[in-house]
Amino acid sequence: MNNPLLAEWNTPFGTPPFNIIGTNHFKPAIEEAIKIAAEEIKKITENTEAPDFENTISTLDRSGETLGKITALLFNLNSAETNKSLQEVTQEVSPLLTRFSNDITLNKKLFKRIKTVSETIEISRLNTEQKILTERKFRNFILGGAALKEEERKRFRQISEELATLSLKFEENVLEETNSFELHITEREDLAGLPESLIEMASMEAEKRKKKGWIFTLHFPSYIPFMQYSERRDLRAKMLKAYSSRAFRANEFDNSQNTLNIANLRLEIAKMLGFSTFAEMILGDRMADTPEKVEIFLEELYRASKPAALRDFEHIRSFALSQGHTDKIERYDWAFYSEKLKKKLYDIDDEILKPYFSLNNVETAVLGLATSLYGLSFIRNITIPVYNPEVKTFEVYDHDDAFLAILYIDYHPRPGKSGGAWMTSYRDQKNENGKEVRPLISIVANFTRSSETRPSLLSFNELTTFLHEFGHSLHGMLTKCTYESLSGTNVSRDFVELPSQFMENFAFEKEWLDTWATHYLTGEKIPDEIISKIKEASTFNEGYACYRQLSFGFLDMAWHTITNPVHSTISEFESAAIAKTELFPKVEGVNMSASFGHIFGGGYASGYYGYKWAEVLDADAFSYFTETGIFNRETAAAFRKNILEKGGTEKPHDLYVGFRGKEPTIDALLTRSGLK
Repeated sequence: MNNPLLAEWNTPFGTPPFNIIGTNHFKPAIEEAIKIAAEEIKKITENTEAPDFENTISTLDRSGETLGKITALLFNLNSAETNKSLQEVTQEVSPLLTRFSNDITLNKKLFKRIKTVSETIEISRLNTEQKILTERKFRNFILGGAALKEEERKRFRQISEELATLSLKFEENVLEETNSFELHITEREDLAGLPESLIEMASMEAEKRKKKGWIFTLHFPSYIPFMQYSERRDLRAKMLKAYSSRAFRANEFDNSQNTLNIANLRLEIAKMLGFSTFAEMILGDRMADTPEKVEIFLEELYRASKPAALRDFEHIRSFALSQGHTDKIERYDWAFYSEKLKKKLYDIDDEILKPYFSLNNVETAVLGLATSLYGLSFIRNITIPVYNPEVKTFEVYDHDDAFLAILYIDYHPRPGKSGGAWMTSYRDQKNENGKEVRPLISIVANFTRSSETRPSLLSFNELTTFLHEFGHSLHGMLTKCTYESLSGTNVSRDFVELPSQFMENFAFEKEWLDTWATHYLTGEKIPDEIISKIKEASTFNEGYACYRQLSFGFLDMAWHTITNPVHSTISEFESAAIAKTELFPKVEGVNMSASFGHIFGGGYASGYYGYKWAEVLDADAFSYFTETGIFNRETAAAFRKNILEKGGTEKPHDLYVGFRGKEPTIDALLTRSGLK
């Protein structure tokens, strides 16, 4: 078979030739790429020269290029444009990839060479980037079982393969459950309170499904505004129950056992490697490098936010009573009464803001931010192959017209796309023998679509989400490193959210909004009073929001600081883990863990606290920008040089202090959040 995945990609900038790649190409290509990579590893182990950085560490980092580009393609498609046959292929090749990964880390000859280089690191003439790469490779091999005894290696392989398969299945189940639910409404009166834009979207969805009436789904552009505006409390309860019970309904897509198996197998691997918990194993190279440090950090924020969270809850409860609500405040009441109170206090809500946030304007403005800060330019290129006609592609150039990257942007929900938003790459940056290889970066989102009468109008949360993912993409596009595994977003998990969360701050700044936010019908500039209200409302319910985020952090740490296998139900375990942050009555049949893709399907296990950790950094960093001017080119250049370009080539703490000139403090976050 003539396999395009194994051929040279004669496409613009060496981008993936999506137009000629079929699902049937992946498995044979991966099998062949594994053979190629195995030969590359064999050359390292059979090298008769004494091990050194170049012939061992650097050569290892360069190995597996063909395999890497194929698997990046497969797993990105499986998240953004999947189907049953692609999911089956992914499940088939996942054990092969894990097996090969184990073949590398359990290779005694290879580990011996890496260990030799590692032991001479202090007396070698390696630069900081080379030392960090050596340390990371050595640590990866230790965590990959390289130091295990022979009898333990077989079990290690079994667990690794099982975990890879379980995580894929976990994500597939959540996607299936998200796509399979619909709230089908046939009576107009059941739409009470819903904005016309949402009603129109629901009508289009029903028409697409060849049904009469209106259909609402669990995808965010449908689910969130429904929960904010529907006056039908019973329907809000139904939607909340459906969303919060995904993969927890005792059917073929139930993740209860998968969750337990993943947590328990992770513990078994950690203990096998000499750690008491999985979190202890994972956190060794983070800024917060022990479970104790993470717990102290979470507790500090918990104590700081608790009074504000209780105050926010009481405000909503009192307001609901004033509106004629006579029952307890349930979780499905929160968004509804929050939106009403926010409207009363600040005369602002998403329906007021959306007309100023048309997607076309937002795109121009967000990309333009990179022009204002860093001098970047974005040129649309419609000749680059894409995996779906909706995907947009841009060539990205620096202020001196040097080519930087290709940026893909995929905005809207589809049945084959996972929920949420993320940044990823099809090719990471590296400098190989003086040849610069620039990255291929992708932003994937699930933003509100256009309708028959309106263009795509974003909610304020969608605006900040776009800024967030664009921050990640700048980290990926501006990187200037030598080694691929240290470039771009290949940094500590609790540092990676700094560039993304930093960008969200601009959404609250008049100086930026003034440059682009205009009404999609009238062209009228967003009024100053609305911008003032955005700023004023920025601390609304922030105590509760922090509390809620902390509950996810506590849950993540609970699952990954177990010292014995969990035999209770995941409901019992979860209830105990988040008890101190619960403000609402318990809803039977719902569970967060069963759909917590960040930690059971993605790479945030023992790392969810990183969002709050990075908030401390981003608030502190942006305070510097507000002091010097939010578009100050010198400050932006310092952020670019010390944070965005460096990847993981230095310790995160050193990079941050290099930019800020001092240690970060929690004060800026507490002030910004109204918690101080």
